[in-house]
Amino acid sequence: MVLNFILLFLTAMIAGSLVFIAPAFKDKYFKLVLVFAGSYLFSITIIHIIPELFTTASSTSKMGLYILIGFLLQQILEYLSSGIEHGHIHLHDHGTGKGSVVTVMLGLFIHSFLEGTLLSHEHLIMGVPQSMGHVHSGKSVLLGIIMHKGPAAFALAAVLSSALSRKWTWIFLTLFALASPLGMLLSSVVFQNGWLDKESINILYGLVAGGFLHISTTIFFESSPNHKLQVSKLLVSFLAAGLAIISEFLL
Repeated sequence: MVLNFILLFLTAMIAGSLVFIAPAFKDKYFKLVLVFAGSYLFSITIIHIIPELFTTASSTSKMGLYILIGFLLQQILEYLSSGIEHGHIHLHDHGTGKGSVVTVMLGLFIHSFLEGTLLSHEHLIMGVPQSMGHVHSGKSVLLGIIMHKGPAAFALAAVLSSALSRKWTWIFLTLFALASPLGMLLSSVVFQNGWLDKESINILYGLVAGGFLHISTTIFFESSPNHKLQVSKLLVSFLAAGLAIISEFLL
């Protein structure tokens, strides 16, 4: 868990720092990175998280409802964060007032905190008992979250640096970087002390899975707004999906 904490935190901090180190980072390359991360996140949600949620759920129909609610909840969080979690960098859309920054940070922090909970109690979702089928490794989910946090941190730093001083950009970037690790640690304490029963945990994970579906599909749709075939993005998507399959079934 300590290693996961370090990886999650450093990923966001390093990715966000690229805004200052490489300010001329080309938009098309950022979009390809974003498509790769979105494709991997979508793939791992479909082949790993959702199947194991339904395997461990006491009611499969209710689990579908929880995932749907999570999908809709992410739409609300996206309204607060202006879509930064899936790579939006619309500098002209963000005000310079503290209220705007607080709103963006609130939406991003809640989303990142929730996704961190997926890493807190591995045997509940990352690996079901042998008697219930194939045991999956939680590393594929960790990799998906890391890939997702990188572009989000870069987008956040780009938006903040256009409105705030470098000092405050680093402060807010650090808060964002801590969100997922804190979600992992605090939820682990809650689970280990039995403050939430198994059904409540499944509800939480269903909400997170729905959020992942919303973010990853939004990346797909926005990567080709005119519905034109772009070979580079198609190849990147296939490569990411292939990596997800390999990490899930062959490693």
